[in-house]
Amino acid sequence: MEQFATEEQQVEAIKRFWKDHGIAILVGAGLGLGGLWGWRAFTDAQIESRESASVAYQAAVETFGTEGSDAKIETFIKENEDSGYASIASLLAAKQAVDAGDLDAAASHLNRVVTFAENDEIKALAGLRLTRVQIEMNQLDAALSTLGNVTNEAFSAEVSELKGDVYQQQSKFDDARLAYSSALEKNANNPLLQMKLDNLAVAAGQ
Repeated sequence: MEQFATEEQQVEAIKRFWKDHGIAILVGAGLGLGGLWGWRAFTDAQIESRESASVAYQAAVETFGTEGSDAKIETFIKENEDSGYASIASLLAAKQAVDAGDLDAAASHLNRVVTFAENDEIKALAGLRLTRVQIEMNQLDAALSTLGNVTNEAFSAEVSELKGDVYQQQSKFDDARLAYSSALEKNANNPLLQMKLDNLAVAAGQ
């Protein structure tokens, strides 16, 4: 470090330093503080957005099943596409559509969840429900394609079972038997699975 003999020399050195570097230091400090306050503002906005979505979701769900609720839930989903609540609301809307016999609407809601949900479990759940709707609509190739995208191991037994359902409807009884057997290995205490496997011989006309 440079040595100065007198205080006057130190003062002059400080003046020169601020003349040469002062603006850069002030700008850097301003940017740093601006970034800090900007991040805080962003965080506060995110929290406020989540709270707003939560309140709107609760209001939409409270009307669930009443007259005009379809439109309210659809509006909520469109206005909150970036929140997890939109996916949950879409699952509810799909269930309501299935109960009303509107499988096209149910498939549309579930496709939205499969496409946009960030949570892997919710995405997988929607994929399984979409598969069941597609099977009911006899869209068997589409159902297999949907199942191919459900990769969460926690749902592997359900995936195998639904594959068995598809193969049975396609009269691919050997494939169905393998699929049901695989599902039973993962979920041995499911009597419905065992029944499906036992009934394959009858379905195959054996």
